Amino acid sequence: MNEQRLPGAHWFKSSYSSDSNNACIEVADLGPAVGIRDSKDAGRRAVTVPAAAWEAFVAHVGRR
Repeated sequence: MNEQRLPGAHWFKSSYSSDSNNACIEVADLGPAVGIRDSKDAGRRAVTVPAAAWEAFVAHVGRR
């Protein structure tokens, strides 16, 4: 896991989020990694994780 600024990254908010929901994250596809940031504080540094780790997390959450 790494924390960094990601200028030029294209961020996506979850389709389960709404404009009134204050508990959201945004993700950016960075090829071999995925950027993750708090949508309420987009100016802060983002956390990056390997794409495979993000895919495993999403698959695990989807089984719940």
